[in-house]
Amino acid sequence: MFQVRGLGHDSKSAKAELSVLLWERAQDPERGAWSLPGGQLRHDEDMMTSVRRQLAEKVDLREVAHLEQLAVFSEPDRLPGTRTIASTFLGLVPSPAVPELPPDTRWHPVTALPQMAFDHGPMVAHARTRLVAKMSYTNIGFALAPTEFAMSTLRDIYSATLGHPVDTTNLQRVLARRGVISPTGTVAQSGRSGGRPAALYRFTDSQLRVTDEFAALRPPGSA
Repeated sequence: MFQVRGLGHDSKSAKAELSVLLWERAQDPERGAWSLPGGQLRHDEDMMTSVRRQLAEKVDLREVAHLEQLAVFSEPDRLPGTRTIASTFLGLVPSPAVPELPPDTRWHPVTALPQMAFDHGPMVAHARTRLVAKMSYTNIGFALAPTEFAMSTLRDIYSATLGHPVDTTNLQRVLARRGVISPTGTVAQSGRSGGRPAALYRFTDSQLRVTDEFAALRPPGSA
């Protein structure tokens, strides 16, 4: 589960960071290490039903804007004891949603992960790589952004997710050309610094779709 956290009304007031939801293990093996939320698949469940049940034990599912299956981890020795195969899912929570969490569960920046249990570190890395790719060729940013936003806010979301600075003007031009975002016709409330209020935008769709299958949002100065 990912969310961009640290967004402020003023882009200089906070550092936006892509964060992942982890819970601290209270029992062996790997007691005290952090892991992704998960559990056992029941005999009467399909995979998506199981994931939604397990997530509901940690967060308010109404706050989850996107959920999709990603990959299977099946190394024979990935867990001690009985062989266990894991299927990972990508879940996204928009800003500024603040789902209530149990005491053992916390958001962690993906660039500063704590000690991770088993192979959950590689799972996070794989999910982040897939999310970065999807930010380039789909409209998946809708699942991380507020319902309405200034382009400076969307820039911070894309920068935090992609892991490199994004130019506001270029981002607006690219997403508008693809029909991903559209102006609301309203403006944001003026901040403490005053100045001209920023125009507000929204995503045109709240369902995942491919917008440019060969696109890649690269760091500034890259070929």
